[in-house]
Amino acid sequence: MRSFLAVFTAALILGTTAGSVPAATAGAAGPAPRSCPRGLLFCEDFERLPQGGPSTLKWGVDTRNGTLTVERARHGNQVLHVHTVDNGRAFLRVDDFAAPGNRYYGRLRLRVDAFPTAPDWAHFTLVEATGSGSSEVVRPIGGQYAPTVPGTFWGVGADGGPTGDWTNWRESAPVTEDDWQCFEWKLDPTDNRVAVWIDGVANPDLTASTTEHGGNAVPFVLPTVDTVKIGWQLYQGGTTPGEFDLWIDDIALSTKRLGC
Repeated sequence: MRSFLAVFTAALILGTTAGSVPAATAGAAGPAPRSCPRGLLFCEDFERLPQGGPSTLKWGVDTRNGTLTVERARHGNQVLHVHTVDNGRAFLRVDDFAAPGNRYYGRLRLRVDAFPTAPDWAHFTLVEATGSGSSEVVRPIGGQYAPTVPGTFWGVGADGGPTGDWTNWRESAPVTEDDWQCFEWKLDPTDNRVAVWIDGVANPDLTASTTEHGGNAVPFVLPTVDTVKIGWQLYQGGTTPGEFDLWIDDIALSTKRLGC
């Protein structure tokens, strides 16, 4: 009888524990269980943070005419709401970052309410990497409104270095509004390569390397990255729409590709 009671009690405990962990919802933007496993260079799924303004020592905040708010999404998981006005910015900032060999992969899930349709050539950035050894400000996830098409497209870019200010937007990568997508990127000092995946699919157009990029005809050299910023910045004023809202989840930086 004691044996039966012990087994029954253990089963109740296990059942209660298992039931306390929310299962992943099909089609939900939120993280699956263990979305921040050990061994990552950085990870944030926002589940353990209080709702409201950021309250954590894991990462910093860089804002101008913008805000970051942890809030509950429609499917119950917590996400980071990024809000900016006109050409404002609002970034989660990972400082003191260090990847072995300066080679790392990044991943985030993203939903953007609306992208800019004015002014012409409106340029925006969602991920930015900087560091020592090169003045290039690397922007693996960003894009631009191209009035000549017309349309708004994703593109790899950079600024602040010898290659100049460029966003190599591609018509093969049109933006999608008001829908969750998964973005991955890789920075690799071998040939100073940048690569991007959208919803698990690589887009060969969204790449850069030492000699193949969208800037001045000089070598593109990656910095030794020590800071990664994730959020939103638009660089021209007088935008349409006048405000921008996006939601970010499941941020991870790793030595290996994590997938979506």
